[in-house]
Amino acid sequence: MNLSKEDLARYSRHLLLSEIGQEGQEKLKSASVLVIGAGGLGCPVLQYLAAAGVGRIGVIDLDDLEESNLQRQILYTVADIGTNKALAAQKRLAALNPLIEVLAYPYALDTSNALELFALYDFIVDGTDNFATRYLVNDACVITNKPLIYGSIFKFEGQVAVFNYQNGPSYRCLFPNPPAPGEVPNCSEVGVLGVLPGVVGTMQANEVLKIILGLGTVLSGKLLVYNALNTESLILNIKANPTVIKETKAMEPNFKQLNYEAFCGLENPSEVAEISPKVLMEHLEKYVLIDVRETWEQPRYEALKGIDIPLPRLMLWNDKIPKDKPVVVLCAKGIRSKVAIEQLQRQFGYTNLTNLTGGIKNWEAQLLNIK
Repeated sequence: MNLSKEDLARYSRHLLLSEIGQEGQEKLKSASVLVIGAGGLGCPVLQYLAAAGVGRIGVIDLDDLEESNLQRQILYTVADIGTNKALAAQKRLAALNPLIEVLAYPYALDTSNALELFALYDFIVDGTDNFATRYLVNDACVITNKPLIYGSIFKFEGQVAVFNYQNGPSYRCLFPNPPAPGEVPNCSEVGVLGVLPGVVGTMQANEVLKIILGLGTVLSGKLLVYNALNTESLILNIKANPTVIKETKAMEPNFKQLNYEAFCGLENPSEVAEISPKVLMEHLEKYVLIDVRETWEQPRYEALKGIDIPLPRLMLWNDKIPKDKPVVVLCAKGIRSKVAIEQLQRQFGYTNLTNLTGGIKNWEAQLLNIK
């Protein structure tokens, strides 16, 4: 895509860099990026990608701007309070750079629209603040084969990584299971240093530009952790799990039916039958046991040996779970197993599932006197 006279004037500082030059700027002009969330992380990502001349930028966000957002979301002003963030961002970015196209999607990202929307863009940037959407975004990126530029913030610490890039690891390779509900609060619950999302979001934008331009070393297979209090950072290596990635791709036929709120334990629980360890042991021969822990989790007991179906693979391997026999689902503490039952009841109509109350830990405590 050729540069116009206006492009040549606006991006002159890029053109002076031998590593970018006119060819690199043309790559930026031809590129398209979708930013999920126009909040603390999304704002600096959007600003710098727009200023750099990325030709087409999409932004999706359901929320309206609130006064408390202005402490860190510096793309906006007081005049934008009450306005949908995606629409407000579109207006601000158009004023910043009228040479690019900015598309606003003022609604929620969900399984009904993610695959079609992601197919329209080259790169996806995750600026969300909840685990349900992060897993949704990851899975949609794997299915559509789009690189995912990930960022997260918590109080004074941030993380940045690039997932699903050139056969690299995905988000699920690093975090196969979400934390328990309430275990990791978001910034609306615990607060966040105002400058932190600016630092992390700028790093995300930098990764996008590096990928488009073919410069430097991309944070694929690595997780950068930044601490704003001591200005220190460290990089952790991440290994790709081909099995997890293959299973995520296999979700495509059922993707629109997946429930990520339930997967993360965020929905109001449905009615789940419970069985105590004592009763289970008294009638063990009656039940098929389904263990939804990861295969590496210990301990394993011969008495509770059953079918291993880790929770992230539940939607793919549900055909291994009989509907014509009583089934007990178990995990470490009885939380993931309950989520599994809720998903199976809701999406596949199971009526024969019972949760092991308190999981393996409770079984140990009651029957082995392990405290």
